[in-house]
Amino acid sequence: MAQQTPSTVVVIPARLHSSRLPGKVLADIGGKPLILRVWERALCANIGPVYVACAEEEVASVVLAAGGNVAMTDPALPSGSDRVWAALQEIEKDRGLCDCVVNLQGDLPFVEPRLLQEVISLFNKAPEADIATLAAFISYEQKSWEEPQIAKIALSFAPCGTYGRALYFSRSPIPHGEGSYAHHMGIYGFKRAALQRFVALPPSPLEKRESLEQLRALEAGMAIYVQMVDTVPQEVNTPEDLDRVRRMEVGCLSK
Repeated sequence: MAQQTPSTVVVIPARLHSSRLPGKVLADIGGKPLILRVWERALCANIGPVYVACAEEEVASVVLAAGGNVAMTDPALPSGSDRVWAALQEIEKDRGLCDCVVNLQGDLPFVEPRLLQEVISLFNKAPEADIATLAAFISYEQKSWEEPQIAKIALSFAPCGTYGRALYFSRSPIPHGEGSYAHHMGIYGFKRAALQRFVALPPSPLEKRESLEQLRALEAGMAIYVQMVDTVPQEVNTPEDLDRVRRMEVGCLSK
């Protein structure tokens, strides 16, 4: 019997009041707002309908004018995961319950559509996974492994070595010793029940200490599986990041 593809919704949480770069989701990149660049890439993944979870009408109007779908959320919600869950409640009023939801950060204008496909395919490889996410190897020689803004993962790999179960996430270099590190990226797939459970949990001690939301799931005994990929999409978190992506060739944006 053919394996049934789970019904999936992609939700891109977007709000104007980013602490490090206010208004970034509407920042112009190659003639289009950043949020539309991300939305277009998500559509190209062709894994399900794409919605932007908007906290402000300014963002919603831009997405709607481009022909996109929006779900309005409370700007006071504390995290992207909370915004995704709130948006999903509105989306499912019209579409019915989904099996999986992809939480795609709204600051990844160059994200390759295949990465979203990789996230969802991980649920077929590891049916026991509650949450699926992605990482790429950083060699010991690359200085980026020292940077605290990059979350690293200690993994228990499957025999094939291309994916594994996350044991811990940290801003510090883990595991100790020479060797490659797994650079985590902010693209998550949740089974619907797992997202519902996750947002109902209070912030955990390790989550607060590391400032990494995914540790809440691990402390609660949830299974996070990680697919290794060969690329890390450029994030836009600071004015320097925005300048960098604006200098990149517009051709890269249109792939």
